[in-house]
Amino acid sequence: MGPIKSRVEGPTAPSNGALDADAIADSPMMEVVATSDTGARAPTSRSLKPGATPGARYTEVIHAAAEFLRRDDGPKVAVFDTTGWDTHANEGAAQGQLAARLGALDAGLRDLKAQLGPVWKDTAVLLATEFGRTAAINGTRGTDHGTAAAAFLVGGAVRGGRVVADWPGLSTRALYQGRDLMPTLDMRSVLKGILQEHLLVPTRALDATVFPDSGAAKALKGLLRG
Repeated sequence: MGPIKSRVEGPTAPSNGALDADAIADSPMMEVVATSDTGARAPTSRSLKPGATPGARYTEVIHAAAEFLRRDDGPKVAVFDTTGWDTHANEGAAQGQLAARLGALDAGLRDLKAQLGPVWKDTAVLLATEFGRTAAINGTRGTDHGTAAAAFLVGGAVRGGRVVADWPGLSTRALYQGRDLMPTLDMRSVLKGILQEHLLVPTRALDATVFPDSGAAKALKGLLRG
């Protein structure tokens, strides 16, 4: 097997350090894939064995991604997707299925920091979900699909140590449609804030190209270190 080379499907920054908005909108914002001279591919979250533990999946994908991301000529953006969070039954609390997955995610982020080394100080990692969970448990000791959820922003480039939220509360009258946590912040505002401050994507491109017709969702300021 020859030396590992990168084959990344996604935008990289031009010489001025700013990402092209059209490249972001048109690209699949990749899973990171390593290809050797023999055509062998490093594992991704979809190519590992079905029985692999969450920790094993994170380890292999993170190591492959970090190899590219820490290079001076490597990609500027990587996307990881993970499964197994649809906890309709036996979700657990401090112990159980959800706690175990959160623990594996925490260990994976620590591993990413270690693998990136000095590059971590210039890194921002956003953890987000497609949808939230209901505020109350269901009849099978789990939670069903909901609306609002928490997003986490970590990394050496992040101005952390804060909770940025307008907390609506969990009283019955405060819930969205009587069942879900009420959304108070558009996720596009968070993403715009990161893309604008970290990757220098212009506001006009964010509003019209990256997130079409999204002018009402203003970029959230001050997420990253100055």
